[in-house]
Amino acid sequence: MQQALHRSSLVPRGFVVESAYYEGDKAVIEIRASGSVGLCPLCGTVSRRVHSRYRRRVTDLPLSGRIVQLLVVARRFRCDAVLCRRQIFTERFAEGVLAPSARRTARLDSIVHHLGLALGGRPAAGFAKRLMLPVSKDTLLRVVRRRSRAPADPLRVIGIDDWAWRRNHRYASIICNLERRRVVTLLPDREPATAQAWLAAHPTIAIVARDRGGGYGEAAAKALPHAVQVADRWHLMENASRAFLDAVRKSMRQIRSAIGATTIDPELLTAAERLQYEGYLRRDEANATILSLSKGGMPIKQIVRQTGHSRGLVRQVIRGERHDVFRTRESSLDQHLPWLDDQWAAGCRNGAELWRRLRARGFRGSLRVVGEWTTRRRRAEKTDVETLHRIPSARTIARLMTVGRDTLSKAETVTVAAVEAGVPALVEAREIIAEFHLMIRRRAAAELSPWIERARASLVASFARGVTSDEAAVRAAITSPWSNGQTEGQITRLKLVRRQMYGRGKIDLLQARLIGAE
Repeated sequence: MQQALHRSSLVPRGFVVESAYYEGDKAVIEIRASGSVGLCPLCGTVSRRVHSRYRRRVTDLPLSGRIVQLLVVARRFRCDAVLCRRQIFTERFAEGVLAPSARRTARLDSIVHHLGLALGGRPAAGFAKRLMLPVSKDTLLRVVRRRSRAPADPLRVIGIDDWAWRRNHRYASIICNLERRRVVTLLPDREPATAQAWLAAHPTIAIVARDRGGGYGEAAAKALPHAVQVADRWHLMENASRAFLDAVRKSMRQIRSAIGATTIDPELLTAAERLQYEGYLRRDEANATILSLSKGGMPIKQIVRQTGHSRGLVRQVIRGERHDVFRTRESSLDQHLPWLDDQWAAGCRNGAELWRRLRARGFRGSLRVVGEWTTRRRRAEKTDVETLHRIPSARTIARLMTVGRDTLSKAETVTVAAVEAGVPALVEAREIIAEFHLMIRRRAAAELSPWIERARASLVASFARGVTSDEAAVRAAITSPWSNGQTEGQITRLKLVRRQMYGRGKIDLLQARLIGAE
């Protein structure tokens, strides 16, 4: 059975409709409270003595494509309590319906709040205009800030990490409740003192998941000495892979000797490669000077003063981290080289013709690239064929040595075999890193100490020292189910929110949008 539609059902509960009419493009509904008494907000005394009446204009949800404005006939009551300081008060309406001095009903304010959370300021204002909700971008952001509430859940397991306001210039910190998968707060920087002060104010925290940086670990150790620190497993895997890449870079001289590419003929180089080769010679000369001064017992500070190089560069040279100073760039022709060799052997020696044929095969490079290859090939025919051999970059060699052999081409397999035969220390480093990855995947914490002892005597000794200095957190990362992956996901969401606001949201607004949306 159908029920009749009453006018009072169109307005918030607790009100009675007196009249309704159109005023331009607005629908104006005059209403009053259905109750006959008022409750003093100061002392709580019930009063029936009406002092006067006044009218309030309040915006409500739209109706039939029109803006709805409620004309509320509100009353003022007299308070009869002898000890109450307030003699006259305005009537209050039901909680969650209409707040004191509000210009919007609670149900409309809730929609405005969610629009601000989802879209921000200006985009939400444009969308609200289409929904017939008259609200400005400043009001939207003000509502989001006002209704922001910090989570009150007790914290036991948290994740902490940094995020960039502006990369390489300014950073802040994010803290998440890993049990509830919620953002807890945003800190304005990533200084250890700031993190320590926040952690000290939350003594119930028992587990802190963090990255491999020392700042958060130091802050957690000082503020929560009883808490278990867990290093992020993804960062451990990534740091191990980077350690192997550094080992390859340190071994580039031996790799060149093993592959047979120790000599470079400048006549075979293109203009760009010749500039790079000249820079390589200058850097190699600087390396030799720094190494000779260091072997003579000169301290780093004096070497910096005498050579004019930075302290960081001098340290890299002394530690053997700056051998790979001549890096050949990957060419867009690499995947087409076998076909070009066949065409050259068939008698096609014209660069423009080769380029046109390559274009028909899907090549998107320029004529200059093919022309340089043909020029280099003509010069190579007049010299020793072995000088045409080019050594891959350190990153390429590291990739070739770690991927499956069934995915390599014949030339790549020969290159890897030559490196493995000529630089056995690099093969040992690869095995050590593979054991570390496998140890984390298997959750075999008992293998960590023997692994550290073996890694200390290899090319990845620096990575082993880092693991040793943070051994407790690394061991917890292997055995604990907690990790910082959730925090990384929240950082991705934070970056999306910042981009929606064109990077202009302050930290309180970012925090309000992140927390309010959960």
